[in-house]
Amino acid sequence: MMASKGAMASANSKVVDEFIRLYQALNKDNLPRLAEVYADNIVFVDPLHRIEGLQALTRYFGKLYENIKHIEFDIKEIHQTDTQAALYWQMHYAHPKLNQGALIRVDGMSQLKFSHKIEFHRDYFDIGQMFYEQLPFMGPLIRAVKVRVAK
Repeated sequence: MMASKGAMASANSKVVDEFIRLYQALNKDNLPRLAEVYADNIVFVDPLHRIEGLQALTRYFGKLYENIKHIEFDIKEIHQTDTQAALYWQMHYAHPKLNQGALIRVDGMSQLKFSHKIEFHRDYFDIGQMFYEQLPFMGPLIRAVKVRVAK
């Protein structure tokens, strides 16, 4: 049976809503919940990696979340069609080896493509803001370069 356009849009809004709810609660102890929103054949891309498949994505997130002491996502804006969405967000996280364990803020955007579950997820963010600027020796140098380039 084919869903009407209104029913399909409503179902796909639910995909995005479930994605947001999941990321508000995601941590190293509940990573199997990724299967609630991602298709088995998910393709996930960020500035450092390309991951294919739900099992590989779950392992990847396991390594990412292993030492995270705090993480939260503040969704700033959503643009959505029946089959894709762009979410603009701000992530706040704390890692004991970065920024002396203090909270780090990263601005980013996620592109999602989906039908009943998310089949493609691409994150766009400044890897320097997220990681390199937080390192003791490299951080001040990268921030200084950014200031000079902006002049």
